[in-house]
Amino acid sequence: MKKKNKLFIIGGIVLAIFFVYLMIYFDLWLRAKEAYQEGEKYWFWYEQPELKKKNLEEKFAQEKMKLDRGLKKRKIKPEEYEKKLNILKYENEREKEESAIKYAYFWYQTTVELFSPPESKWVRLAREKMPLAKEKWREELRKKGIPFEEYMLE
Repeated sequence: MKKKNKLFIIGGIVLAIFFVYLMIYFDLWLRAKEAYQEGEKYWFWYEQPELKKKNLEEKFAQEKMKLDRGLKKRKIKPEEYEKKLNILKYENEREKEESAIKYAYFWYQTTVELFSPPESKWVRLAREKMPLAKEKWREELRKKGIPFEEYMLE
């Protein structure tokens, strides 16, 4: 009877360890997918800058509407509203000026460096796109006349 109990306990431990590894794998797979999709969003914005602008304007309008509601319901003071609105405007302008392909590269890099192993589909796709995104980023910097060294792109 003792031998059966030991085998049962060992089997339970092995099963628990397997389950934990499976959960970790699934978590990394999901995070890699999410990071890769963020990279794709920025790549798409690089190719379609008008969609980037439209998306950022919609985001700004939603955030401003939240502030407006807070002011109307007197949850925030007018001075605080003005400060938050100015911050929101600044962030919106900064995001519009930021390089979409730079962010695509960094999201692909994040996918590869933080979420592998395991070598999931998303990691492989990001690994394939990463060099091309970096090259497009270099081209963009050259076109804008921005001096850079290779180490600055890491």
